[in-house]
Amino acid sequence: MDPNTFPTKGNLILAKNSLALAKQGYDLMDKKRNILIRELMDLIAEATDLQEEIDTTFTNAYRALQKANMQMGIHEVEQIAMGIPVEDSVRIKRRSVMGTEIPKVEYEKKEARPAYSFYHTKMSLDEACQQFERVKELTVRLAEVENSAYRLAYNIKKTQKRANALSNITIPKYEGLAKEIQEYLEEKEREEFTRLKVVKRTKA
Repeated sequence: MDPNTFPTKGNLILAKNSLALAKQGYDLMDKKRNILIRELMDLIAEATDLQEEIDTTFTNAYRALQKANMQMGIHEVEQIAMGIPVEDSVRIKRRSVMGTEIPKVEYEKKEARPAYSFYHTKMSLDEACQQFERVKELTVRLAEVENSAYRLAYNIKKTQKRANALSNITIPKYEGLAKEIQEYLEEKEREEFTRLKVVKRTKA
């Protein structure tokens, strides 16, 4: 048998302290969950807007690329594309939201200057490059938002489980224990009071 369940005044104090601590923990978990949910809703709304803008920009970019292929020839456009440098300026850092580590993507936007000469190229190629550059920026931001949303959702689920455990198991357990000890001690006090009255009456 757990010594902490013995009906003593010391254990009653311990049970009440544990109950107060569990209730405080539940309140903190509930606040954390609400903050994370609010943050998640903002990210979902932002991700929706970004996805719509990416779809529109992709459509415009491929339309411009198709036009450039027709005006310059696919082979020529491929040769120019091979000369465009690989993007290596993306850096991933971390930031914390209520203890949840979420990514913060830093992207160094290059100066809007073509990596090819203007000789034998058409304006449609310039437009396609600009549109795809915009797609790259949006995709970097969307990746950050979606990854952050996934991590927040995972932590909301964990926080909810902990809050449920406190609400449905821990708090009722200590409430019941405190009540049982309190009732036992009160019954002992009544018995002691009755016994003292009997002793006093007997002496009298």
